[in-house]
Amino acid sequence: MVVGKIKEASDLATTEFVIDKVVFGSKSKKIFFVDISQTQFMAYSKVYVKTGIDLSKIQPEDIEVEGEKIILVLPAIEVVNFSYPAPDFVVDSVITDTKAFLNKLSLRDQERFFQEAELDVRSNLQYMGLVKTSQQHTRQLFEVLLSALGYKEIYISYKSNELLLPQVNLLDAEDMRILE
Repeated sequence: MVVGKIKEASDLATTEFVIDKVVFGSKSKKIFFVDISQTQFMAYSKVYVKTGIDLSKIQPEDIEVEGEKIILVLPAIEVVNFSYPAPDFVVDSVITDTKAFLNKLSLRDQERFFQEAELDVRSNLQYMGLVKTSQQHTRQLFEVLLSALGYKEIYISYKSNELLLPQVNLLDAEDMRILE
């Protein structure tokens, strides 16, 4: 009964993080391997990350009930939603120079800088303390919920302390070639 009620909720987002990201890039114009012009780009952006657990992954063996005592083993924390909205991009007009001598910074160049910034954030999420904070929030939520159901002893652990993050490749083949 307890397993069925918990699994009905499916994804449970317990924490939302807002990450400020400074985006910086530069582009050089070369003639015969000599830099003749360099243009720079800088912008400020925000990344919104929601973390939680997938309740549908809870199995009957993950829950032990003995009278007023419950032991619950929850699935690993995962990224439920990752948002990098363009309306939150603010270009720093003091540092950004889109029209240096013989070297124009195109919209495609700017887009590539933002894509690289997003990939940088995604690759560093596991080092930002998201798992520990999300585990604490999830634990608090379940303790309140299970206390309301009459449990006096509540023990909650997690199957893993790793952050589950869907892998996304934002760069196409041409962009990957440019980065190499």
